[in-house]
Amino acid sequence: MAEATWGDAAPPAIDWKMSASLENVTRGDAELPEVTNLEAAVRAWQQLDPELKQHAVLSLERPVILDGPLPLDHFVGETIQDLAKRLPE
Repeated sequence: MAEATWGDAAPPAIDWKMSASLENVTRGDAELPEVTNLEAAVRAWQQLDPELKQHAVLSLERPVILDGPLPLDHFVGETIQDLAKRLPE
């Protein structure tokens, strides 16, 4: 298995249209995951109460690379804010 390296190049752009689910968030009387695209899931997370934000889990269809060397496909609580900072206008 080969390991991807980006060298001085920027990591690939985030595909905001990929499928994502926002989990561990109470909706009504149940904890049903919201399955949508990544942009909509991050925007929905931004609208949550602070306590719900802390427990939320965002699962992505494919991993993305943010600032570190490793691709991530799950974000938890406030780490979702790292994605929110990169949302398209």
